[in-house]
Amino acid sequence: QVQLVESGGGLVQPGGSLRLSCAASRNIFSMYTMTWYRQAPGKQRELVASITRSGSTNYADSVTGRFTISRDNTKNTLFLQMNSLEAEDTAVYYCHPRLTDYWGQGTQVTVSS
Repeated sequence: QVQLVESGGGLVQPGGSLRLSCAASRNIFSMYTMTWYRQAPGKQRELVASITRSGSTNYADSVTGRFTISRDNTKNTLFLQMNSLEAEDTAVYYCHPRLTDYWGQGTQVTVSS
């Protein structure tokens, strides 16, 4: 059984920070590159960041320098540290193992004053 449970979202002021977590079942986490996606109201879901099993990372241009993706392979947990948040970062954030059909339920991030 595959489980992906995101947490850590919330309401934050512009310029603030949040750290998202995704607890994944071991059978998925150990096998795949893990990614964070986000979907804002009325927009398509977009890739935010990815991290391979060995720790190589990639970021969307819009978050480079502000967001950091990481993973703890001993705890099967994916993280997204988000700094200098902007209103445009408001979205539901999802973790997703690449090349699978599995998605978590998402966690809402709202950046507003």
